Amino acid sequence: MRTRFGQFTVDSDTRQLLRDNADIHLSPKAFDLLWALIQERPRVIEKTELHARIWPDTYVSDANLNVLIGEIRRAIDDKPQKPDFIRTVHGVGFAFCGMAADVPAALAPAPALFCWVVWKNKTFALSEGDNVIGRDPRCSIWLDAAGVSRRHASLRLDSAHRRVTIEDLVSTNGTFLRRSRVREEMLLTDGDQIKVGSVQFTVRLWASDKAPETKRIRRKTE
Repeated sequence: MRTRFGQFTVDSDTRQLLRDNADIHLSPKAFDLLWALIQERPRVIEKTELHARIWPDTYVSDANLNVLIGEIRRAIDDKPQKPDFIRTVHGVGFAFCGMAADVPAALAPAPALFCWVVWKNKTFALSEGDNVIGRDPRCSIWLDAAGVSRRHASLRLDSAHRRVTIEDLVSTNGTFLRRSRVREEMLLTDGDQIKVGSVQFTVRLWASDKAPETKRIRRKTE
């Protein structure tokens, strides 16, 4: 678990105190004390409880506790007269008094989603976002064939939402998905057959998770 306060981060798994990304040395007992104060913030932890946590089954004097507090304060530039992080409650114990926030564990990256179309012996890999199909050489997928409009249809790769869709761009001869005319944006699955003009090609999807099922998408009324 990681907790950030000011320009410092404490990592309980690696037992590190970091200033930005630089490691700051703390003795093992000082680290245990700092972590205990952070965990219980803003509660005041009594000295007897701290003794039991840091020196279980061992008797030590309060002077040992004060030495560790001094070590922590030097490491994080905290002043006992005007503390930003470690507050002394005289005759009772200590408390972490600064603003601190737990840092969520990094999420595993979503599995990559790849899509390409196959026409005869040609393969066109889709880029993220819109990939226009048409007879115009500037299209992402250039099909110089009969019946294909200059900007015929669009394939949209949306990795964030794990889907690939097709939309007809008001072409002259229409776009067909598995022999049905595409009249609105449609989700695609691996192996779908698409026909634009005289060209029929196959959509291939690859991801480590299951590809989305083909279904209609209702457009929001503007």
